[in-house]
Amino acid sequence: MQNRPISIDIGPRNRYIMEPKIKWKSTIGVHTVKFFESYYLDDPIVPGRVFDLFAPEKATRPIALFFVHGGGWRAGSRTGFHEIMQGFNREGFICAAADYRLDVDAFRQLQDIREAYMAFADWLRQRRRPARIAVHGSSAGAHLAGLLLLAPPGAAGEPWNPARQWLKPEAGMLQATPVEFAPWPDIFPPIAVEMARAAGKSYAEAPERYRQLSLSSYLSPDNPPLLFLEAENEHMFPSRMVTDFLHRQQALGVPSEQKFYTMAEHGFFYALTRRQQLEAFRDMLDFLARCERSGQAC
Repeated sequence: MQNRPISIDIGPRNRYIMEPKIKWKSTIGVHTVKFFESYYLDDPIVPGRVFDLFAPEKATRPIALFFVHGGGWRAGSRTGFHEIMQGFNREGFICAAADYRLDVDAFRQLQDIREAYMAFADWLRQRRRPARIAVHGSSAGAHLAGLLLLAPPGAAGEPWNPARQWLKPEAGMLQATPVEFAPWPDIFPPIAVEMARAAGKSYAEAPERYRQLSLSSYLSPDNPPLLFLEAENEHMFPSRMVTDFLHRQQALGVPSEQKFYTMAEHGFFYALTRRQQLEAFRDMLDFLARCERSGQAC
């Protein structure tokens, strides 16, 4: 199928190329899927700087959703959220999921995520939709999504144009979250290697980089509400560290909560078939409904 390039004026250098319309098979059943669009952030295209947009026939929810995939900061794809975005489409949400470059450090990955997020916000504004966005991420994606949610643009060391207007996210939903980037006792060795690679230097060489990449560096009473989705069998990022972070957020008056899912493993929220996945999906819907009813008091 021949796809036709389309340009959308939402900032300098930005041209978005629409991919062919496709069908896909959900494990919930076989659907004639609503066509989705892929928007690239650069012309010529830079691999990894792209987001997919899923819009329902009738968007009924005032909050839109933005997804960030995991994969140890060097693997994974936005396509892993296609089925989940379709599930949220059926609930009336407009959804987008972003890729980011996998051959660069976490600072430039955050740059990619911020720019994709703002392009999505501009897409909503152009269609006179409310520019209210909740962000979800899993594992390394939860880390990048957490920085997007909590760190002011540029504060984490990522490139950012200060003339660019920033839209603060409405809320966050994070699964398997590395709230600290500095090595901790008994850290899972492969994760320690990947976090050092993402930081670009070892902790001994550049501890400031690890501080910039730690979500705990950005605790503030102005933070958006957060929902942490914790697997009972999490083995990479200790839930006790998330619980400590949660309590510190709550002490600042930020509405935040933590849900645990029995017999679930790291990164379990990748589909909508298993009991734990469906429980997490319902908890996210409930959290978003509270955000919609009462602003940021979720």
